[in-house]
Amino acid sequence: MRKAIIFLGPPGAGKGTQAVKVSEFFGVPYISTGDILRTAVKEKTLLGIKANEYMSKGELVPDDVVIGIIEDRLNRDDCMNGCILDGFPRTEAQAMSLERMLNAKNMDTVVLFIDVSDNEVIRRNSKRRVCSKCGRIYHLETSPPPKDGICECGGTLYQRDDDKEDVIRERLRVYREKTAPLIDYYTRRNQLLRIDGSGLPEEVYSGIISALKKIDKA
Repeated sequence: MRKAIIFLGPPGAGKGTQAVKVSEFFGVPYISTGDILRTAVKEKTLLGIKANEYMSKGELVPDDVVIGIIEDRLNRDDCMNGCILDGFPRTEAQAMSLERMLNAKNMDTVVLFIDVSDNEVIRRNSKRRVCSKCGRIYHLETSPPPKDGICECGGTLYQRDDDKEDVIRERLRVYREKTAPLIDYYTRRNQLLRIDGSGLPEEVYSGIISALKKIDKA
């Protein structure tokens, strides 16, 4: 596989979970924008220092900085045969820049849109709880803790601000405004595969692998 597989979908659609599994299946690196931004900041690269100027103020990192950090990551040897992208691109301008990078590497683009309703996103996210001690994530319905409010390690569980319903609704509003137009962008280029993300994680994963195998056979 010599492809860049981009995961799109609303917050809480399960993109990260699925992206990691697909990365393992194909043996190519999983690239999370958030992770590489934090790494660049930690390593104090030139772009990382620039990114931190904005992140430390709670501001969005400008496109040119994000794109530069992504390009640095894509230029590493482990991306020669493909990669999985989660969290990038977020805008049409970023998508166009990414397209230029991938074309230069003679790499195809496949976009997996994990389609999940707003109600399902709210149900999934609002019922997540995190251990204050070990960081383990539980879900009150699908993977509840062994004891109410207590992690297996004995730590206390709490709800992150990002998982509160009013915050989730605001994130969905921003997603529809900023990122959802990418669905049209990639549809026009015949690069988008729509995946039903409403099922169990293993069902969604099976649908993704099936769709990608069909592309390879085409």
